Amino acid sequence: MTESRTRIRKAVIPAAGLGTRFLPATKATPKEMLPVVDKPAIQYVVEEAVTAGLSDVLMVTGRNKRPLEDHFDRNYELEEALSRKGDQSRLARVQESSDLATMHYVRQGDPRGLGHAVLCAEPHVGDQPFAVLLGDDLIDPRDPLLQRMVQVQEEYGGSVIALMEVDPAQIGLYGCAAATPTGDDDVVTVSDLVEKPDPADAPSNLAIIGRYVLDPAVFEVLRKTEPGRGNEIQLTDALQALASDSSLGGPVHGVVFKGRRYDTGDRGDYLRAIVRLACEREDLGPDFRTWLRSYVTEEM
Repeated sequence: MTESRTRIRKAVIPAAGLGTRFLPATKATPKEMLPVVDKPAIQYVVEEAVTAGLSDVLMVTGRNKRPLEDHFDRNYELEEALSRKGDQSRLARVQESSDLATMHYVRQGDPRGLGHAVLCAEPHVGDQPFAVLLGDDLIDPRDPLLQRMVQVQEEYGGSVIALMEVDPAQIGLYGCAAATPTGDDDVVTVSDLVEKPDPADAPSNLAIIGRYVLDPAVFEVLRKTEPGRGNEIQLTDALQALASDSSLGGPVHGVVFKGRRYDTGDRGDYLRAIVRLACEREDLGPDFRTWLRSYVTEEM
């Protein structure tokens, strides 16, 4: 019988990056606030955490990230203006973001990598398991990846990472996992992790995507983790230590995800994500798909 484990309630969203791939748009606007159709990318991520039952959200921010806090706060002047106009539909959408979750913020004063950003969350998380969601990866709400990861962590303990099969030639763009099957078709035991390997040396084509459910033991490992690739403290390196020695804080498992993922960290994929999501919207999809077919046929 599975032993009772602490229910995961807290999510951490690292959001201190500079967004250099989207300059000049991100010169004064956080990349997390770039719209995906009509919501900023970061709102999709918070909604995913809340849907998985993680209503306590800590955002790790940096300089020039104040708009993130403002977005999830109340805007009384705007709400009053919409109320006076009787625009209840837009009023509800404005209030939605401020009512989503209990939001907390901490600054990563010195941007020293994802591992360091996670370490900044320790005072808030304490000794509880927690989730980490990266804002560049949007997971379609019809494919409940995070819920499944929480279930796996509660069953197996330790830490759980999200994995996805990619073209072997592209594995050098990701962290990569060496893994063996378990009794669950979508769950593997991770024995090794490599950050952005040469494709010829990669142990598999299982790429790490931006969802993690972590045992708090990761903090002690991160404190001892030396800067790695890019002279940054890599979360992958800390997880590799946990995977190779379960006595440090339990095993590492992976959930192999086969659902819909939208990568908004790349300009081309960002545009594709907008097109896909707009096509699937009930209010926008029919007209937009008609225009898109016409454009592709006539202009391309």
